[in-house]
Amino acid sequence: MSAQGESVTPVTPVRWRGAMEAALYGPGGFYVRPGGPGPAGHFRTSVHASRLYAGAVARLLRWVDGQLGHPEGLDLVDVGAGRGELLAGVLAALPAEVAARVRPYAVERAERPQGTDPRIRWVAAPPEGTTGLLFANEWLDNVPLEVAEDGRYVLVAPDGTETPGGVVDGPDRAWLERWWPGGGRAEIGRARDEAWAAAVASLERGLAVAVDYAHTRDARPPYGTLTGFRGGREVPPVPDGSCDVTAHVALDSCAGPGSVLLTQREALTRLGVSGARPPLALASADPVAYVRALASAGEAAELTARGGLGDFGWLVQPVGMAAWPGATSTG
Repeated sequence: MSAQGESVTPVTPVRWRGAMEAALYGPGGFYVRPGGPGPAGHFRTSVHASRLYAGAVARLLRWVDGQLGHPEGLDLVDVGAGRGELLAGVLAALPAEVAARVRPYAVERAERPQGTDPRIRWVAAPPEGTTGLLFANEWLDNVPLEVAEDGRYVLVAPDGTETPGGVVDGPDRAWLERWWPGGGRAEIGRARDEAWAAAVASLERGLAVAVDYAHTRDARPPYGTLTGFRGGREVPPVPDGSCDVTAHVALDSCAGPGSVLLTQREALTRLGVSGARPPLALASADPVAYVRALASAGEAAELTARGGLGDFGWLVQPVGMAAWPGATSTG
């Protein structure tokens, strides 16, 4: 049962993809429930950790703007926008003359929250034919996917109890053989590949970036990563609508032509986010500025920390423009 007492998943066990879809996005689901606190009420993302993150995205948008020749309309598409916090932060960080040309889109299945900046266009899917930056922060980990164990689909009941299902076959089996070989428990990322490809295809020209908990083929987790979050704490992944249900992303399988893969630590360093402490001389010359710089360094350190947010993966894919300079292409 959901937190509102509504059943949002079938009573009988079903495959995980269908269970996640119902629990997260069905009637009364975790992400679409009216009046809910949004993602910020349950887990801390880079967007909520510091304004430095929005500032870094603003600098990336300005680089894209320059590569595109400063078009009259510069699109900023935030996929999985939550309550629009990142878009609001980027708009605030941009110079007024650039912000005036930006067309911000929040792609979100939940209803538009009250008080959202009127400049933000609230849409259910990425608009077609955009020119600019498409940014998806912790979106793909909530795209429902199938779970397999020893070559069989895993079925799940509303209380989280799992049982073995039918043999994995067809495109799902082909995905496993290519991207997660070796048997055992695996999360089949084919649905995420398709969701990302569709999002990238909406861009006419620009850069598409996906940021998420991630792993690659040479280091897949042996028991998978499926888990839940509620109220700031990790909980069992029970698909009843009462908690977030998420799994890390095989970003290497999502990667399209010209893509590069970086850690968040590498990406934010390129975008000017540094956790270096300010010089002690500043403490004597300007104590207020020193305290401010010290706080900023602490926030930057959290965003780039090893074993934390800094280990997130950034998948950066150009469409009709140059790749991000200095990064190594996935092929």
